[in-house]
Parts: sequence; structure tokens; C-alpha cells
Amino acid sequence: MRILFVDIDTLRPDHMGCYGYFRNTTPNLDAVAADGIRFENYFCTDAPCLPSRAALFSGRFGIHNGIVGHAGTAAERWAGGLERGFKNPDDQNNLVNIFRKAGMYTASISTFPERHSAWWFNAGFHEMHNLGLSGRETAGMVTPVALDWLDRHGQEDNWFLHLHMWDPHTPYRAPEEFGNPFADSPISDWIDEETVRRHLDCTGPHSLLELSMYDDHQLPDFPRMPARARNLEELRRVFDGYDCGVRYADEQLGRIFDQMRELGIYEDCAILVSSDHGENFGELGIYCEHGTADRATCRIPMLLKWPGGPRGTADSRLRYHIDLVPTLAELLGTEAYPKWDGSSYAALLQGGEDAGRESLVISQMAHVCQRAAVFEDWIYLRTLHDGYRLFDREMLFHLSEDPHEQFDVKDRYPEVCARGAKIILDWQEEAMLRSGSTTDPMWTVMKENGPYHTWRELPDYLKHLEKTGRSKQAQLLRERHPDDL
Repeated sequence: MRILFVDIDTLRPDHMGCYGYFRNTTPNLDAVAADGIRFENYFCTDAPCLPSRAALFSGRFGIHNGIVGHAGTAAERWAGGLERGFKNPDDQNNLVNIFRKAGMYTASISTFPERHSAWWFNAGFHEMHNLGLSGRETAGMVTPVALDWLDRHGQEDNWFLHLHMWDPHTPYRAPEEFGNPFADSPISDWIDEETVRRHLDCTGPHSLLELSMYDDHQLPDFPRMPARARNLEELRRVFDGYDCGVRYADEQLGRIFDQMRELGIYEDCAILVSSDHGENFGELGIYCEHGTADRATCRIPMLLKWPGGPRGTADSRLRYHIDLVPTLAELLGTEAYPKWDGSSYAALLQGGEDAGRESLVISQMAHVCQRAAVFEDWIYLRTLHDGYRLFDREMLFHLSEDPHEQFDVKDRYPEVCARGAKIILDWQEEAMLRSGSTTDPMWTVMKENGPYHTWRELPDYLKHLEKTGRSKQAQLLRERHPDDL
């Protein structure tokens, strides 16, 4: 069997044609969706990049593997302790080793391990290709490596190839010569001038007046990444920069898929397409960022073309991305690992039914300290550290009425907030009962200076807020975060 895992960083599903986007961003990935199953409510358990892939590859929540942040203790896995033995059983039972146990040759084309010093990511790969640019490479640099690998190995049997592209990730970097295929296309119609005016008053990194994170410094090497957006016309550049990154990656994937067709392996090859996290484009007043535990950041695409599996169908049940590990183990006939937190949905690919989950709990500790419960038509968020965004401790959004999380309705639905809080509490207690540690790593982050992307930033950010006419917000941040000054 041959399996290709296309891992596109920061790919937001509703910016893909197969998920209903009005711009033609993903014609090649849309064809994969037509040949397989599309998952509509698929969420990473832990965001953003490092925690998400740590959870996916381990099959375990961040509260169990230890990685929930981007620096400090919470960016490292829990020590194995006496269970480790000569080899770490967590590595021996990770995503990649499922394929090894099934007798497959495994390879990866990714700079992720170097970018985050996440060398555990390589466990189980026979062959690894690192372009050495730590995530700043374009898909056009990755594609030749993939084409060469397919030339040498494609027609062999029993391989798994992990192919990683970064193009939708900030800073948006589609090459200048790619142009802008969306120059004559409008942006999402839910954003109007009134929305922009409201968002101009928002506080926090990657608000409209600080798209570079904490300031409006333009990155000279990345002209597609605006430093600020003060009106709809400037905001259009933000959407175009991201969507060009998605379309550019898709076109490069088209070259790879064409090569597979020429080799006669496309039809029988299993293809998985997913991401580590999404991207906020106005949700919670945030743009060009994936720094919260909300739906925009944590909902990710999942397309799965499996030989003999369903074609052109969609699954709308709630699922975690860590459900992939036990699913593949069941499909490939390898033994399940008792420490996995995911649940297999292999029955869906074998013509059966699967109930999915009643609720999900998603976490973010790199930019904020926040957990959220997703259930029915709601998302309920609890925030311990607001990442300088002045979030309330509780927030509640009604997703069918307000999919872009503009209107917090916690005061109208206290009983729904109580249900959401109970979901998070029950999940946290159950997770800690199963944990090999006595510490919830969220509290490790809180005790180690807070989320990494807030370290040493507040004094300069207060000056930027005052310079851009938001002295009131600056004073509120001084009152909320006096220890950070």
C-alpha cells in the first residue's frame, strides 16, 4: 500500500473550495475531496504548531504528552520515567511507527523538527529531508524534492510519505511572479466597514493595527504580508496574501498529483490532507494569527481518499485530529496503544457508521492560556491569560448565528456557560486521572512567565497602543497585567 500525507500548515478549511469557499483556491485538493471523504468538524486538540503536531504524532492530548506551548518546560515532552526502558514506548507507538509496523517504508519532507527543536517528530522515519529554512521555504522549493522522491520510490510498494508545505502560514510568502489570481474577487461579505471600525478598537497582537504581531513594522522580504489594515481596501491585501499562499501550495500539489498519475499510482494511493491549525480572519477581532482556542484556530481540514473507501461524501460529526492514529492502526491491522487518547473512525472508511463525539475540549497555551468546549451549536471559552487581548474570563458564541465569533452571548445563556464549564472540568479531571504527571501543563505555562508569545512584549506594546490612539486599552492592560511591566 502507498500512503501520502499532505500536511499544509495553517490551512483553514473554509478557505478551500471543497468546504464551500467562493474563491477558487484549491482545485487540486477539491479533486481529492471528490475522490474521498471530507470531515467538516475536525479539530486539533492543542494549538498552535508545536502542540498540535505533538498531539497528532503521539495520539495524545497535550495534557498527557506535556507539550502545550512554544517555549519553556511546556515545549518539551514529559519525561518517560521508569516506563521508558531502552526505548521510549511513546515513540515506538507514534503515528509514523504505525506504518513501520505495517511493513512500510517511511519518509518525510519537512522542516518542522528544526523549526521547533522537535526531534521526536523524526521517530519512525527511515528517511528525512530538511531544506534547512525552518518553515520559511515555499512550496516551490518543496515540490522538486517530492518529485525526485516519487521518481525513485513511487512505483515501489508499501511506503508512507509525509509532505509538508508552509505557504499559508504568516508571513504570507507566495512568490511575486505568482501574481494575484484573486485581484478581481471580493473578500468575505460578512466583513463590512462597520466591522472594520469595530475591529480597529481591538487590543492585542495581530489586531488590525499590528498585523506584524505587536507593531506595524512591514517585513521587507514579504510584501504580501501587510503590517496593518485600516480599511476594507487594505484588509483585502490580508485575505489575498493568505489565499495566494493556499492557491500556490495547491498548484504545486497539482504537479505532484500529476506525477503520481504518470507513474500510475494515484488511483490506488491513499491520500490524507490536513493541517496543524487554522487562521483567524476577524474572529475575536484577530487577523493573520492562530493564537486562541477558538473555532477559527482549531478547526482544521481533513480529506481522506482511501482505496475502497467512500467517495465524494462528508462527515459532520465532532472529531479530534488525534483520532487519526487509532484509525490508521485499525485500518492497517496494527496493535492499538493503551495510552492513545483518540478514537478510531475506521468504520466510516469500511462502509460502516461511527457516532463521533458529543463534545470536544481544545487548548491553546502558546499565545494565551485558554481552553474551550465545542458542543452542539456552541463554543464556550475560558481564559486564564488573555495574551493582552482583554478577553473576559468566560466567552460564549452561538456558531450557527455567529460563525465568526463577533458577539459574546454569555450573559444571555448562563445555563449554556455552565454546561460548557462542566465539559471542560470533567475533561480536565479525567485527563489528570489518566496522566503520568501531577501537573496540568497549562499551569506550568502560567507559572513560567505566561504564554511564550507574551514574554517581554507588554511595555513596548503599550507604547504602540498609545501611538495608535488606544490609550484606554493601554490603561486596561496596565491594570490587568501589572506584573508584566
